[in-house]
Amino acid sequence: MPVLALLQTVSAFRAGVGVGSAPAVRSAAAAVTMAEESHAKIVFLRHGQSVWNEASLFTGWADVGLTTLGRNEAAGAATAMWQDGIKIDVAYSSLLKRAQQTLDIVLKITGQEDVPVNYNWRLNERMYGGLTGLNKKETVAKYGDEQVKKWRRSYAIPPPPIDKSSEYWPGNDNKYAHIPEDEIPLSECLKDTVDRCLPYWERSIVPALQRGKTVLVAAHGNSIRGMLKYLDDISDDEITQLEIPTGVPLVYELDASLNVIPSPMAVGVLRGHFLIDEGELKRKQEEVANQSKLRYGEIPEGAPAA
Repeated sequence: MPVLALLQTVSAFRAGVGVGSAPAVRSAAAAVTMAEESHAKIVFLRHGQSVWNEASLFTGWADVGLTTLGRNEAAGAATAMWQDGIKIDVAYSSLLKRAQQTLDIVLKITGQEDVPVNYNWRLNERMYGGLTGLNKKETVAKYGDEQVKKWRRSYAIPPPPIDKSSEYWPGNDNKYAHIPEDEIPLSECLKDTVDRCLPYWERSIVPALQRGKTVLVAAHGNSIRGMLKYLDDISDDEITQLEIPTGVPLVYELDASLNVIPSPMAVGVLRGHFLIDEGELKRKQEEVANQSKLRYGEIPEGAPAA
C-alpha cells in the first residue's frame, strides 16, 4: 500500500479509536505488555530500505535516504505499533537520515509527533571504512568471498580504514564537528560498534527506562545488535548471526530492575518479540541473511544491506 494511502487509512482508524486506547481485538503481544510485573518497554526498529541498500552498496555512515519501499516498511511498522496499542514516551535515533525518516513516519502515522526525540551519533550504523560506497558484488570480485565475509560477518575484524580525504569520512561532515577527531572512526567491526553504542545506552536510554517510560529506538542493524547483545547477553559468535529484519518493531518488556521479561513469542536468542507473524518474520530474516551470500552474482537485486 502506498504511504499516502496508508497514512489516510491509519488516520481514519485513529479518529475512531485513538492511539493508546485498546483496539477492538488485542493481539497476544499486547496482552504481554499488560503483565503486572512490567515496569518499562523498549521498541527497537531497524530503518527501512535506503537508496544505497537498493543499489547493493556498502553504506555505513554515508547519509542516504529511504526508497519508496523503505518508506512503506516504516509505515508498516507504524501500523503494527498502533495495532498493538504502543504509546511512545521518548524516542532515540542516529544522525543518519534513513533512521530519522523511519522514525518520522512512525510518529506521524501513530499520531505521536509531539514525542521528544534524541539524536546521537553513537546510534549510527557501523562505519564500513574503505568499503563505503563500493558495490558489494564488485568488492567480492576484487577481494574474494572469504575476505569480504570476514569484514562483514566477523565480530572483531574491521574493513580497511577510510582515507580522511574521502567524502565519506565523517570528519568531513559538519554534523560531526562537535565530536573529537580521535573518536570519529575510520573503520569499525561489530565489536567497535557495540563499544560505541553502549555508553549512550547507559547514559541516555537507561534513565528513561528506569523511570518506567516506553522507549522507541529507530536505528540500524549493527547499532541495534550492540544493544541487544547487552540486553539479552548474546555471545560474540551468536550476535554476528542474528538477523534483524528492516521495518519490523522488536518489543521488550522490562521489570523494575530492567531485567528482560521473556516474551512467550520470542524467537532464537532474543527474549523480546517481533510485531509480525512467524512466517513473515522468517521470510524477512532470510532476505537479510542473503547479504551473507557474497559470491559474485549471488546477491539478489534489492536485498537489504547495512
